[in-house]
Amino acid sequence: MVKEPSTDPELRSLASEDLPQATRDLEALSTNLKKSLIPVHPFAHLPCLLELRPGAGGDEAALFASDLLRMYQVYCKSHGLQCKVLSIDTAPSVGAEDQIQEAVIEILSPGSYERFRGEAGVHRVQRVPATETKGRTHTSAVSVLVLPNFPNEVAQDNPNEFNDPNSDYYVNPQDVRTDTMRASGAGGQHVNKTDSAIRLTHIPTGTVVSMQESRSQHSNRTSAWQVLRARLAQARREAREEEMAAMRINAGVKRTGRGDKIRTYNWQQQRVTDHRSAITLNRLDDVLEGGNSLDEIMTSVKEWLASKDLEAMIIDEETASKQKL
Repeated sequence: MVKEPSTDPELRSLASEDLPQATRDLEALSTNLKKSLIPVHPFAHLPCLLELRPGAGGDEAALFASDLLRMYQVYCKSHGLQCKVLSIDTAPSVGAEDQIQEAVIEILSPGSYERFRGEAGVHRVQRVPATETKGRTHTSAVSVLVLPNFPNEVAQDNPNEFNDPNSDYYVNPQDVRTDTMRASGAGGQHVNKTDSAIRLTHIPTGTVVSMQESRSQHSNRTSAWQVLRARLAQARREAREEEMAAMRINAGVKRTGRGDKIRTYNWQQQRVTDHRSAITLNRLDDVLEGGNSLDEIMTSVKEWLASKDLEAMIIDEETASKQKL
């Protein structure tokens, strides 16, 4: 109507005024339609654990892990999400504070898994380290894992989840070896006298979880089981998704895995780019402060995930229809 030469000028003017709002309404309807068509993720309602592990880059990667840890903590605080650091493993660093080797954040608020699952993957940082004398930009990386956080006790309305071998929640205690040891690192006299640290090894998969944050062996054991159950459940879910992805790959539907680079943080340009949703913001400080810019990125990734889920669902339907013929 706006572009039609025969349209009345007054009507064209009114249509031009309404067009931006109509476009926004159409985009909102399209987003809501996608949401209504896509099945809810089985872990969507759960709290979550975020695991941060520095990769290539040495001390610089460990420093970036500290930046991301703080970013998520501030984000949770500003959004009223209850979170705490479940464990931090550090290693001595020459001329600097102990550097993070692994950190686990527990976000207790229900629905946190759905909110944060788009953060899983490799986060890359580009900046000039303080120790760099020639001003060269270094690239480092931190891997972020998002795990479902299951309750420590079986829910009354679903008592069989932990005891059902077919459930993602299930872990056979006979498959888990428990080792106790003395805690290492800072902690005063206590760490030298008490075997409070716990290490769980899931023998079939080789998954190992160590916990020594608390002075209580019971507390460390509970936290270790919490992380072990989360890692195994996520691994089972990912294994099923990989099987489905293998069938969809010929149709051109590719999902981002935990080893894929998902986001780059460039200090010199004050730029953050998410490589999935293709959003780029030149507001690095606000992102690292867990501000609205991080929300904007996470929302764009959520929309990207929804579009990929919809593509996958269409492929599945087409495949099922062909098999019936």
